Amino acid sequence: MKQLFDLENWARKEHFNFFNQFEEPFFGVAVEIDCNIAYHKCKKEGIGFFLYYLHQALASANTVENFRLRIEDGQIYLYDQVNASAVINRSDNTFGFSYIDYSSDFEEFQLAAKEEIEQVRNATGLNLEGNGANVIHISAMPWLKFTSLSHARSFSFKDSCPKISFGKMTETDGKKSMPISIHVNHALADGYHVSLFVEEFQRRMNQI
Repeated sequence: MKQLFDLENWARKEHFNFFNQFEEPFFGVAVEIDCNIAYHKCKKEGIGFFLYYLHQALASANTVENFRLRIEDGQIYLYDQVNASAVINRSDNTFGFSYIDYSSDFEEFQLAAKEEIEQVRNATGLNLEGNGANVIHISAMPWLKFTSLSHARSFSFKDSCPKISFGKMTETDGKKSMPISIHVNHALADGYHVSLFVEEFQRRMNQI
């Protein structure tokens, strides 16, 4: 579900009108996340690490209103919930896009996600169906410890979905961490809103 957002009374109205004119309105940052507690929790409980941090990322995104805003037909809409359009890697080194609904219940989320991932891995091509506006574009590059990241963009396509990418987990002095890149449309969100997401995601990754 979505509702028309009140732009006229928004404190960021001028910011929206300014950045919404840009050919490339997206900006991004890359930060390092401490995933030591989360990784060992997954190992102890037999949980897949990818699905665990994917769920925590979606949960975090849904707490930040600006991550649920979308520009459609020149207007802003606020979605009740955003889900995942996640890149799924295949054994032949290609990938396909998945569509995974968010659920606050991890078991429910995990069950649906595993089914969707299996279908994508057994298919070919990109699988563009189900890629709507109420998604976070998510990708994982477990081979690379990046410090910055850019995305392929079609400037003729008015995209307003946040993009979150995860990199290679590494260990230093017995502590595991991984890079995460967050890109958002500056017409809808600023660095402050990205920081809210990062803080909430780190908090969730630190839960025992």
